[in-house]
Amino acid sequence: MVVAALLLDLLLGDPPNRYHPVAWMGVAMNTALHQAPRHGDIARLAYGAFVALGGTLFVAWLGHLVARGIARLPSPWRQLVAAIALKTTFSLRGLVRAATQVQQALEHNDLERARRLLAWHLVSRETASLDASLVAAAAIESVAENASDSVVAPLLYYAVGGLPAAIAYRFANTADAMLGYRDAEREWLGKGAARLDDVLNWLPARLTALLLVIAARLLGEDAPRAWHTWRRDARLTSSPNAGHPMAAAAGALGIVLEKTGHYRLGADLALPKPRDIGRAVRLLQVAVALMVLLVWPLSAGLNRVRPRVRCAQNLTTRQY
Repeated sequence: MVVAALLLDLLLGDPPNRYHPVAWMGVAMNTALHQAPRHGDIARLAYGAFVALGGTLFVAWLGHLVARGIARLPSPWRQLVAAIALKTTFSLRGLVRAATQVQQALEHNDLERARRLLAWHLVSRETASLDASLVAAAAIESVAENASDSVVAPLLYYAVGGLPAAIAYRFANTADAMLGYRDAEREWLGKGAARLDDVLNWLPARLTALLLVIAARLLGEDAPRAWHTWRRDARLTSSPNAGHPMAAAAGALGIVLEKTGHYRLGADLALPKPRDIGRAVRLLQVAVALMVLLVWPLSAGLNRVRPRVRCAQNLTTRQY
């Protein structure tokens, strides 16, 4: 199912927003934002936490209903619809395309276009003053971080909890992306979403960093330096998770990844060049392939365990 979903993503990309569940989640977040209390930090904190956690649980329940409906379909429609549903929880092709467009603009010395593409598709930071090296760095940072958020984490949660868990993760991550800012409007409103996203991404971020180290070895990049930079610099970012895949990527590629005034990962390494974006994309692709190889036995093993757990629960119920 994971392989089928990835093939759909690579062949077709994302559906139009009016058909995309993540776009629907964004609309729901906007509606929630407009209905939020206007005064009182505690009230806004409680409201934001309720939206993030309650919305995640509600979406998980909807995912459970969708999964039950899919299970009733005849084969091969069941497999096709399940693959389509899983595909909506991650985006590999879109991430690769966005990074590649920035690389091509830089290679054609069109810095203004590279800045615009970076701001439109990959980062929320101000890009108008970034030089070519910082634009390349920001693109590579986004590739590394989104390797976790946009691909590894949804696939991991799918392996552990099926479609409901993958969809629930995507809602929580979307809530953080829209509410988890430290501006005047969302400082208190987004704290709950940010903390929930931190918890859900704790394992995926570290797993992604490890996969990037292994990918570096397979691609002939510097895996020992990737490991060293990961362990040394991962905690330099304000996020408890984002620094892990970014630091591993910095070490693997031998480049410094800097967000001016915030962090500098791999400070002793070279400044990134446009071609390093392509190298980061190749790291991403191999890491995703490794993740598929991991998800396959993990999902199969959990599927074998669950019936035994239910059987043991039924025996316990009958005994008592």
